[in-house]
Amino acid sequence: MILHVDMDAFYASVEERERPELVGKPLIVGGTPQGRGVVAAASYAVRKFGVHSAMPTSTALRLCPHAILLPPRMGFYAEVSEQIRAILERYTPLVEPLSLDEAFLDVTGSRLLFGTAVEIGRRIKREILEGVRLVASVGAAPNKFLAKIASDLKKPDGFVVVDPDRVHEFLDPLPVGRLWGVGRATGQALEQLGIRTIGDVRAMPLETLQQHFGKSGEHLWQLAHGLDDRPVVPDREAKSISHETTFAVDLDDRDALRAWLMELTEQVGRRLRRHDLRGRTVQLKVRFADFHTITRPKTLQEPTNITGEIWRTAAELLESCLAPRPQRIRLLGVGLAGFDGPRRVQQSLFVDEERQKQSQLDRAADLIRDRFGSSALHRGSVDGATREQWKDRREERRGGSGRGGE
Repeated sequence: MILHVDMDAFYASVEERERPELVGKPLIVGGTPQGRGVVAAASYAVRKFGVHSAMPTSTALRLCPHAILLPPRMGFYAEVSEQIRAILERYTPLVEPLSLDEAFLDVTGSRLLFGTAVEIGRRIKREILEGVRLVASVGAAPNKFLAKIASDLKKPDGFVVVDPDRVHEFLDPLPVGRLWGVGRATGQALEQLGIRTIGDVRAMPLETLQQHFGKSGEHLWQLAHGLDDRPVVPDREAKSISHETTFAVDLDDRDALRAWLMELTEQVGRRLRRHDLRGRTVQLKVRFADFHTITRPKTLQEPTNITGEIWRTAAELLESCLAPRPQRIRLLGVGLAGFDGPRRVQQSLFVDEERQKQSQLDRAADLIRDRFGSSALHRGSVDGATREQWKDRREERRGGSGRGGE
C-alpha cells in the first residue's frame, strides 16, 4: 500500500504555529504586492475570499484587503520539512518527496513492524501533530495516483483510505478533472462527449478515447480504471531528482517564471547535495495553458550539483521554450538526471578550483538558510544581476516552491 502525506497549507501553518495569534485569521505567505510577488501559501481562513497559492499577491490583497501578509522563510520551512521527513522515514526507507510539503511512502514491507497501512498512516498523522505541531492530510491506497487523490479529498486534516477491492466505487463519482492531465481544454472536450465523471471515462471504450485524444486517451483510460504502476523511488535510488509546481493561474510573465524556476532549482540543488549526488543532464518541463507539455534536456560537460550551473542551463532552456511566441504556462519543473560518480579531474586547474569553490559556497548556504532562514543570505550574482538587484528580485518573487496548490 502507498501513503501520500500532504501538509495542510504548509507555509501558512508553520507561521501560525510560530505566532498563535494568527490562527484563524486571513493569512497570506508571499511576495510583496509592489513587485511581481505571488502567494506561496494561503491559510484556510483567507481561501474563502478566493485567495489561492500562485495568485499574484496584489490580486490576493484586492480580494481580501484585511489579509495579513508575511514574507516566506524558505530555509525555515525546509528545516521543518526535514523534521517531518524524519518521522516518515521511521516507518519505511521508501519515501519519495515531491516538495517540502508532500511525499509518497511505500509501506508494503512495514506491516510486520508497524501494522497495516491505515494504522501507519494514523500514527504518522499523530506524530506530526504531536512532534511538529502541524496537521497533515493522508491518503492510503494501492498506488500513487489513488493515494494522492485520497489525501486531497477531505482537506484539511483529512484521512481517506481507498479499499483495493473498491477502487471503481471510489473513483466513479469523482469529477473528471480529478484525473491527472485533465485541465480546462481537455475537460471541455470530454464534456462535449458527455463525459463528466471518472466513471463516464471508464465506461468509454479505449479506442474511442484514443480516437479523440491520441496517446493521452490511453493515459485517461488507465487512470479511470485506477491503474498506476509507478513505484515509490527515494532520492538515493532515483535516476533523476526534480521539482515542479502547478500554477493555480496560468503565468506568462517571464520575470515571474524565472523567479519560480530559481526557487525550484534551489530545491533540486539542496536535495542533490543532501545525498551527495551529481548529474549531467538538466531537464526542463513546461506545461502550457492548453495542457501541451514539453520536456527539454541539456547535457553538461561535467556532472554537477551546483545551483548556479543548473540554474543557468535551465534558464536557457526556458528561454528557448518561450522564444517563438508568448504563451501562458500552467506547470514548470526542473530536474537533474544522469547521476555520475566522483568528478573527473579537469585539465584546467582554475576551472576545477572555481567549481569547487561554488560547491563549497552552496553547501555553506544550505547550512545558513536551514538555520537562519532564506532571508539571511542572498546570491551575489545571478545572470549578471548585482547583489542588490538580486535581493530586490528575490523579495518580489518569494512566491513559494514545490507545487502550486496546497
